[in-house]
Amino acid sequence: MTDQNPSVPTPPPLPPQSAAEAARTADPDDTGVPTVRGDAGDVGKGFFTALFDLSFRTFITRRLASVFYLVGLIAIGIGFIVYFVGGIMSAISVMWFNVGAGITGLIATIIVVPVLTFLAIVLLRFIIEAVVALIAIAENTERTAQHTRR
Repeated sequence: MTDQNPSVPTPPPLPPQSAAEAARTADPDDTGVPTVRGDAGDVGKGFFTALFDLSFRTFITRRLASVFYLVGLIAIGIGFIVYFVGGIMSAISVMWFNVGAGITGLIATIIVVPVLTFLAIVLLRFIIEAVVALIAIAENTERTAQHTRR
């Protein structure tokens, strides 16, 4: 007969390794993007091989996602400057004829253009992340299909 109290639960079993051991053996880059192995020249060859792959077996989207994001941010920044300066100049020119409309245009420009710029940046990020996630799903599905054929 045991002296254990049935109202006191027993603790769960310990994992096979400590958290420190698990952290040492874990992949620090757990993004799913394969790491580059070998010479630096292999990266360019792989990129151009993938670029002109007519069967679309290899994807370049994940490699170029940061470039697309940077170009998009630059385009949004240029658009912000053009619309912000243009809106302020337009509001100032309208003030010569109608002060109320000019001030309203100035306030609208100061509020609307930054908000729309922020939303454009968020939308750009969402679209690029969605495309990268879709490509990652396709790559993982292809890898799974290759392992199940054996």
